[in-house]
Amino acid sequence: MPQLAAFPKAFMVALCKEGTRTVSEWIQLASQLDVQGLEWYAGFLEMAEEKNWPRFRQEVEDTGKVIPMMCCSPDFTHPNAAFRDKEIAKQKRWIDMTHTLGGSYCRVLSGQRRPELTLDEGVKLAADSIYACLPYAQERGITLIIENHYKDDFWDYPEFAQKMDVFCKLVDAVNHPNFGVNYDPSNTYLAGEDPIELLKRVSHRVVTMHASDRYLAEGTIEDLRNEEGGAQGYAKRLRHGEIGKGLNDYDAIFTELKSKGFDGWISIEDGVDGMEQLARSVEFLKRKIAQHWGV
Repeated sequence: MPQLAAFPKAFMVALCKEGTRTVSEWIQLASQLDVQGLEWYAGFLEMAEEKNWPRFRQEVEDTGKVIPMMCCSPDFTHPNAAFRDKEIAKQKRWIDMTHTLGGSYCRVLSGQRRPELTLDEGVKLAADSIYACLPYAQERGITLIIENHYKDDFWDYPEFAQKMDVFCKLVDAVNHPNFGVNYDPSNTYLAGEDPIELLKRVSHRVVTMHASDRYLAEGTIEDLRNEEGGAQGYAKRLRHGEIGKGLNDYDAIFTELKSKGFDGWISIEDGVDGMEQLARSVEFLKRKIAQHWGV
C-alpha cells in the first residue's frame, strides 16, 4: 500500500530564500495533515548547518511522521569535469543528509540542457555522474531517484532529460539496484507530452512519485505544446492546482502503477493556495489509493 508524504510547495521561498518561515514551523503545520511522511528539500536555509539535521528528524518523528525522501538538484551535464566533480561531492553530501534524516530516497537529475550538448554526450555525462554516486548511496541504504523534471529554480536552462525519449534513454543507461524513477505526471505536460505514455515506458522502474495537478490557465494543450515545450523559463499557461481537479488522470496512473506492484511513497506537491487545499489533496489521494490498492 503506497504511503503519502507532503512537500512544502507553498513555502519554498520563505524556507529557502527569505527565511521568513522556519523548518520547525512547517513541521508543526504539516503535523495536522493525515500523511505518514514529509519530503525534505536540501535547500532549506537551516539545512546548511549539519547540527540541525538530527534535530529536524527528531521533530518530525515526534509528530508521528518520518522523512522518506530528499529533493535536490545536481547538475551533471556541465562540460567541465571539475564542475561535475563538485556536483558529485554535493550529491554525496545530500545522500549523507538523507541518511541522517532517516530517509531512503534521494533525488538526482540529469542537469541543464546546455545548447552545445549532443544527446549522447549529455546522457553519458549524467549517467557517469550518477554511477559515481551510487556506491556511496548503496553503502548508506539510499536509493537514488531520477525525476522527469522540468527545471530547477536556479538554472538557466531546462532539464537535459526533460523530453520523454531522452529521459528514457538515461534511465536505461543506469542499471543498478539502488537507482529508480521518481515519476511526476505534471512535469510531462511541461514537456508538451503525455504523462500516461511516459509512465507506461518507465513504470517498471518507478519507486516513488510526486503527486500534483496542473490546470490550463488559458488556451489548450496544443497551445502549450507549440509555445512552451522546451522553452526557457516556466510555462505560463499551466498553474499548480488542487489534486484531482486538474489535467492528470489518477485512475489511469494508479492502475498502471498497481499493475507493476508499486507500493512506494507518493509525495504531494500542492498547497500553493494554503493548507486547506493541501488537506483536500491528501483526502483525494487517500480515496484513490484505497480504491486501487484496497483499504
